[in-house]
Amino acid sequence: MATKAAKPAAKGAEAEAPAPKSKKMLFIILGVVLLLVIGGGAAAFMMMGSKAKKGAEDHPKEEAASKVPVFVVIEPFVVNLQQETGDQFLQVALTLQVPNAETAETLKVFMPQVRSRLLMVLSSKKASELMTNEGKRNLTDEIIDQLGEPFAGGGKGPTITDVFYTSFVIQQQ
Repeated sequence: MATKAAKPAAKGAEAEAPAPKSKKMLFIILGVVLLLVIGGGAAAFMMMGSKAKKGAEDHPKEEAASKVPVFVVIEPFVVNLQQETGDQFLQVALTLQVPNAETAETLKVFMPQVRSRLLMVLSSKKASELMTNEGKRNLTDEIIDQLGEPFAGGGKGPTITDVFYTSFVIQQQ
């Protein structure tokens, strides 16, 4: 009986012996695959990074300028509107969007003329014209046209991209 017990033990020992070799091989294969994946990813990242840098070097200022809007805030003021049913006033504050800082500086230098042109446009309106969204859109277009005219001498006037109303109150007395 002792011999029968020895035989099963021998069979178990033989079965366990190949297992450590297969585990070692599995770890080695997984390690190699992992290194290849990491190495391939790093190589792809390096190659993509160098292409992105070349593209960024070609047009860095244009991308930055086109992404960041530039605004010129116009201080609030009050104008008399054209009479329909008694005296009517418009209190308005607006902000102009321009394509770049150079245009913003030009508008700041000519701010008295900017405000004068705005007053002329606004005071020519009736309250009923300005009450609707369409009326405000038409006013925006007219402001862009008026402020786009040259301020000094001839040449080209500033480009106004958009007009934003930050306060718009019509009062009737």
